[in-house]
Amino acid sequence: MTAAGHWMLAASLLLQGCVESQPTMLGASISGVNHTSAAINHFSVNGGGGPNIGPFGGGPRSQMCCAMLPVQWREGLTVVVEWEKDPSPYDYASLSEPLFTDAWRVRMKEMRKKNTRHRAVVEVAPYKQLGLVTVHFLPCDQVKVSASPTYEGLRDHPYNFPRRMEVPSTCPTP
Repeated sequence: MTAAGHWMLAASLLLQGCVESQPTMLGASISGVNHTSAAINHFSVNGGGGPNIGPFGGGPRSQMCCAMLPVQWREGLTVVVEWEKDPSPYDYASLSEPLFTDAWRVRMKEMRKKNTRHRAVVEVAPYKQLGLVTVHFLPCDQVKVSASPTYEGLRDHPYNFPRRMEVPSTCPTP
C-alpha cells in the first residue's frame, strides 16, 4: 500500500469514530393500570420491574425502571409480562392478630396462598416514538401493553379502557 493509501485508510477510520450511532434499543420506564378489583402485588416487563397497583389504580405517576424495547416499533413486537395477583386485597383489614407476631405471620401465610402468578407474551401496540411502557391489567387475567409517549385517558393512547371493569360471567379461553 502506498503512503497515500495509508493516509486514506487512517483518515476513514478516524472519521468513522466521529459518526454518531443511534441506539436500536432503549430502556423505557414501566407503569401499570389496573382495571380490576384485584391487587397487582408486583409485575415485570421483560424482567424489568413495575410498581404494585391497588384495585382500579395505577397510572403514569407510578413508574419504575426499565424495560428494554426497540426505538422503532416493528410488526410482531412482543414482551413478556409476569405478575402476581391478589384477588381479595381487602381481606387484610380483617386481621385481628397483632402485627409481626407469630400468629400474624401464620395468618398472612395462609392469606397469601390465594395469590396467583401469571405470565403472558403480549404484543406491543404500534408506536411512532418509544415512551412509557404501560401495562393494562384487565379482567380474566388479560393484559395489553403500549410503549408510546401518551398516557391512559389521552385521545391518542392506544388503550382507553374504563378504569373499573367487571369480570364477565365467562372468561375467554386462551
